[in-house]
Amino acid sequence: MKKFKTVGLVTAALVLCAAIAFASDGEGGGHNKWLDLLYRFINFGIVAFLVYKFAGKRIADMLTGRTKQIETDLADLDERKDDAEKRLLEVEASIANLEAEKAKILADAKAQGEAMRQAIIEKAEAQAVQIKAQAEVSAAQEAKLAIDAIREELAEKIVAAAEDMVKKQLKKKDHEDLVNEYLKKVVLN
Repeated sequence: MKKFKTVGLVTAALVLCAAIAFASDGEGGGHNKWLDLLYRFINFGIVAFLVYKFAGKRIADMLTGRTKQIETDLADLDERKDDAEKRLLEVEASIANLEAEKAKILADAKAQGEAMRQAIIEKAEAQAVQIKAQAEVSAAQEAKLAIDAIREELAEKIVAAAEDMVKKQLKKKDHEDLVNEYLKKVVLN
């Protein structure tokens, strides 16, 4: 029902506007500019009144809603801007920390490398001392073995030389006396 009322009022307004347009002078002879301006103001007033009457509340609600939406969007943008600034500060702090961490990691790596170098040197020195000690022990053992071999050989040569000397100096009789005497000692003991 309201729709028919709105359509009827709009149709009536258009008919009135058309009637005003047909009521003017056809010849244009006594046409008054002030009267024409007045009709235009009246026509505008009627259209503005009709728009206000039938669509005013909707337009006001639409403008109010749009204003609220813009305010909400601005508040949201401010929050997003603040968040972005915070993230920027965090990233800048992180970058500064990265430089410090890089320096720390390099210092730690250098210290570890130096410690490993020192450990390798100490281990090599310990191995060198151990190898030297083993070489000394080995040389001493070889020298002892060589001395023992020389002594054994010398003893054998001395025994052989003594045997030869005894054979040359001992006669058969002396030899038999010596053997008998030795046998007596062995039997008595």
